[in-house]
Amino acid sequence: MGEVYRARDARLERTVAVKILHSHLSENPDAKQRFDREARAISSLNHPNICSLYDVGHQNGIDYLVIEFLEGESLALRLARGPLPPEQVLKYGVEVCEGLEKAHKSAVIHRDLKPGNIVLTKTGAKLMIGQDHASLSDSRFEFDDDAYRTTFPVSQSLEAN
Repeated sequence: MGEVYRARDARLERTVAVKILHSHLSENPDAKQRFDREARAISSLNHPNICSLYDVGHQNGIDYLVIEFLEGESLALRLARGPLPPEQVLKYGVEVCEGLEKAHKSAVIHRDLKPGNIVLTKTGAKLMIGQDHASLSDSRFEFDDDAYRTTFPVSQSLEAN
């Protein structure tokens, strides 16, 4: 559970998404340990069809993730307008499978594969793999991915300290 903000990485001059974790997760040592382990696993997934994790941090009592900002819409929103043409179904299906293959070969299992966790961008389909989406074993995190199905609130620039 958390909130997602569109932010500006002032140091690298790029738009990013920042996921802020609710304090009850940050205060739980077991959840924090699992969070760190999952973040390391997810950050190793360098693939064009998987949303990239750029950074993990803790500042002023707040744990956060900095991830790739994806311009586009979820597959769920796109499907709400009607069916996709067969060639797009095939293209996106292959891209999702390639992303999943990379994750599985890295021992990361996507546990919440659904249209709301697939973002359609100009370059193709990208999987959202976040805390509640990924598992190395039986560990689990709660994560609110609703921000990818709605408009991102805009926050102030993210500045490195």
